[in-house]
Amino acid sequence: MRESIQRVLAGSVLLMSMVGPAMSSGLLDSIKSQATESLGGGQAASSASSSGSALGGMGALGSTLGLPSIGGSTASNAAGVLQYCIKNNYLNASSAASVKDKLLDKLNLGGAQAQQQDTSYQQGLTGLLSGSDGSSLNLESIKGNLKEKACDYVLENASSLL
Repeated sequence: MRESIQRVLAGSVLLMSMVGPAMSSGLLDSIKSQATESLGGGQAASSASSSGSALGGMGALGSTLGLPSIGGSTASNAAGVLQYCIKNNYLNASSAASVKDKLLDKLNLGGAQAQQQDTSYQQGLTGLLSGSDGSSLNLESIKGNLKEKACDYVLENASSLL
């Protein structure tokens, strides 16, 4: 059942990229509602609604997809996820590496030893995105272009933390 919901969401993301911004808000609400109904108000649905405080233009999309909100308390994790996305070619390496490096410097995690000791950063390197609201998402569990969208979401929100 989750796979079919993921397919519906993937198709919806593609559709939203073709629909103008004026229509996308209502479409997002509709998709979120359908996903919540399909999941019976389960964990994924509550995760989607609780992450609505995400920053940036992808905030609404991020909450619809159930992406955890990214804030100052999860900055080192976001840096790790950016490195995961770069390593797996989900993001342009040059622009994402710049944001990741600036974020690590801001957090005093520029050195390899400091990065190894930061559990949140290490979890991010494995693709585990942790939200400031306590929710999390393993990027390994999502498929196709949704991983790229999730990485774009992390990049956009990590940039806002600089």
